[in-house]
Amino acid sequence: MLIAIASLKGGVGKTTTAIHLAAYLQTDQPTLLVDADRNRSALVWAREEKLPFTVASQAGSAPFMATHKHIVTDMRGGPEEDDFVDLAKGNDLMIIPTTPNHLDLDATIKAVEMLKKHNVNNYKILLTKVDSRTSNSRTAKYFLKEQNLPLFKTEIPLLIAFERASQHGKTVKDYSDDRAKVAWKKYRDVGKEIMS
Repeated sequence: MLIAIASLKGGVGKTTTAIHLAAYLQTDQPTLLVDADRNRSALVWAREEKLPFTVASQAGSAPFMATHKHIVTDMRGGPEEDDFVDLAKGNDLMIIPTTPNHLDLDATIKAVEMLKKHNVNNYKILLTKVDSRTSNSRTAKYFLKEQNLPLFKTEIPLLIAFERASQHGKTVKDYSDDRAKVAWKKYRDVGKEIMS
C-alpha cells in the first residue's frame, strides 16, 4: 500500500502521523517511510535506529522500494499544487492531517479544493492535536462533515507523549508512559481504518 501524508501547512502532525502509521503497517508487512520533507524530521527521529521500520530520504529510497510492501511518504509542508496533486495520484491514499485550529482547517479546505480541481478523491482528513479540554474538535469535526469531506473516525489527541517519544527516537508504542499507550491506540485505530 502506498500512503502519502501531506499538508499545505506545517505543524499539523504530519511527521508524527507518518512515523506512527509506518509503525502500524510494519506489524502487517515490511514498511518503508520516505522522508521527503526539507526538515528531514523523520530521519532525525530515526537517527537512534530504534524504529521498527526502514526510514530513507527521498533520494535514497530507491534501493528499498522492491523489498517493502507498504510505503509511507512524509511530504514536505506547503508543496506546490502540481507536486501535491501528483503525490495524491501516485499513492493509494493521501492523508491530510489538520488540527482543529481555524488556520489549519482553512489550509485543509484549500488542499481539498486543489485535489477536487484535478478530480482526485483518494484522500482522507485526520484531525490531530485534539485537546479534549476544548470544544474545538467538535466544531472542527462538524465543519468538515458539513463540507462533506472524508474524515477518519479516530482523532489524534494532543499529548506530550508524542514529543517525548520522538526525543528518544521511539514511537509511542515503545515509550513507557501511560499516556503513550492511549496515543498508540489512536494511531492503531487509524491504521485499522486504513486497512479495512
